[in-house]
Amino acid sequence: MAGPSLRPHVHWAQRHRELFLRVDLSDVRNPDITITDNVLHFRAQGHGAKGDNIYEFEIEFLEPVEPKPVCRMTQRQLNITVQKKESNWWERLTKQEKRPLFLAPDFDRWLDESDAEMELKEKEEEKINKMKIESRVPKDPFKHLKKGYLIMYNLVQFLGFSWIFVNMTVRLFILGKGNMEIHLFSKMVGFLCLTDSFYDTFHTISDMMYFCQTLALMEIMNSLIGLVRSPLIPSVVQVVFGRNFVLFVILGSLEEMQSKPVVFFIFYFWSIIELFRYPYYMLSCIGIEWKPLTWLRYTAWIPLYPLGCLAEAVCIVQSIPIFSETGKFSLGLPNPLNVTIQFPFVLQIYLIALFLGVFVNFRHLYKQRKQHLGPKKRKMK
Repeated sequence: MAGPSLRPHVHWAQRHRELFLRVDLSDVRNPDITITDNVLHFRAQGHGAKGDNIYEFEIEFLEPVEPKPVCRMTQRQLNITVQKKESNWWERLTKQEKRPLFLAPDFDRWLDESDAEMELKEKEEEKINKMKIESRVPKDPFKHLKKGYLIMYNLVQFLGFSWIFVNMTVRLFILGKGNMEIHLFSKMVGFLCLTDSFYDTFHTISDMMYFCQTLALMEIMNSLIGLVRSPLIPSVVQVVFGRNFVLFVILGSLEEMQSKPVVFFIFYFWSIIELFRYPYYMLSCIGIEWKPLTWLRYTAWIPLYPLGCLAEAVCIVQSIPIFSETGKFSLGLPNPLNVTIQFPFVLQIYLIALFLGVFVNFRHLYKQRKQHLGPKKRKMK
């Protein structure tokens, strides 16, 4: 049989609107705390002054209180907050004049009435100052229009890259499967035919990719006018000197590159990343966070971003001999210098910058991932 119940040590303090009770029990289990007829009933099992036992007490309050106490447990104690029905200062906690032996003031939270009034006044002044500051901030009459524009922009980009991804996936399985069936007796030949099925990727997908990447220039404008918080320079580097350079300068200007299998991998990696990025931003515009999408947004780039950069590097390396042969985009300076800036040399510099950019962006993306998905400190309950 369980032993007789005991009374724990209880410390109390008050404010004009609240009462604070701190029960000295650790490892509290099965707490039963109610307020009936202005009497607080407490019963719980925990470790107190008399060891691990059942502890209970009752307190009849001096004046009316709200019947719903708020409790918060920690490993060492249990805190109870009770709201007074009227905001005033009590001369004591209990209706009986003689203080119960188990009850004592909580000097860690104790304030005299004058100090409590000062604290209340400071809170009211802080609230008034906050309202004044908020009233000074001019309201943006175009707030909803801007939000609608960002939602539509991200939606259109998502639909565009979804079309690219679905189209390429269907073609990969249909054309790839057909070519593999023709060459069942030779895996190597079958792989080569699967690669050959990529030859018309650019001619099939390029129009939509041109549209999406041209539209992506709006991200620079969005950052420039302050519609989004992303910094301007990284947006310029990523959009103009990243994908658009490869798409318009390398692939768009060289027909010999448009039939290369590497085009398939570039477009495929680009589209998969955007399938998670644009929906995430679209939902963020309306204050919605879907945790699986957030995880994909800040995780999918780990394999896809390096693979996409590697495909871009392969594309540039394959284009260097073609630019050397044709002399396209090479710049000849006028006499007396008689010097020619070879575009293949520019591409070699670009390759170095590309791999340096991968390292810098990888660190930036990792910090973002840690910020959004990193471990959070757990609060003791």
